Amino acid sequence: MEQLIEKIAKSLVDSPDDVQVTSTNKDGLIVIKLKVAPDDMGKVIGKQGRIAKSIRTILKSMAIKNNKRVVLDIEE
Repeated sequence: MEQLIEKIAKSLVDSPDDVQVTSTNKDGLIVIKLKVAPDDMGKVIGKQGRIAKSIRTILKSMAIKNNKRVVLDIEE
C-alpha cells in the first residue's frame, strides 16, 4: 500500500524527491503518513480535497479486500 501511495504522490508533485511515505500498525489499524514539500500540498490535496479523497478511496478499497483498516494522513 505504501508503494502505491508513494507512486501516486510522486506523479502529482513537482518535487518527487521530497515525497516520504511511512506506515505504522496500531491494533489492526494501519496509519499511512504522506509527507510532501510545502509547495506541493495543493497538488496532493486538490481542489476541495478531491485528489486526497480519491487516494483515500483507493486505499480503502485495497484495505477492504485485505480485511484491514487504513487511514491516510497528509503532512507538510
